[in-house]
Amino acid sequence: MSHPKRIIAVVDDDARLLESLENLFESAGHSVRTFASADAVLVAGLGDVDCLITDIGMPGMDGFQLRDAVGKLRPELPVFLVTGRHEIGTQRPADVAAASGLFRKPIDGQLLLAAVEKILDQH
Repeated sequence: MSHPKRIIAVVDDDARLLESLENLFESAGHSVRTFASADAVLVAGLGDVDCLITDIGMPGMDGFQLRDAVGKLRPELPVFLVTGRHEIGTQRPADVAAASGLFRKPIDGQLLLAAVEKILDQH
């Protein structure tokens, strides 16, 4: 019996990164929904999403704020943070610790995929 496809939501204001992560997760057999902003993913809803990957530095609501909003709606939903700014992890360790994982750009796709699949298998 095959597992139902896991749905991974990816939020980033960088269209190229969205496309590369979409290709990565789809090639591993997952469904992917991409969003260019935190507001867009909140409007679309997270009812059937199994994992959220969000950029930290975005216009409007940032990744930490999105993670906090999602935590109120779906506290069990794994959230991974992605950043191109290398100081984030040292400036806000408590924020990073509250996430399932932090990945720095350029992202190692295989490491991210392995981390996401590991946490999905635990849920």
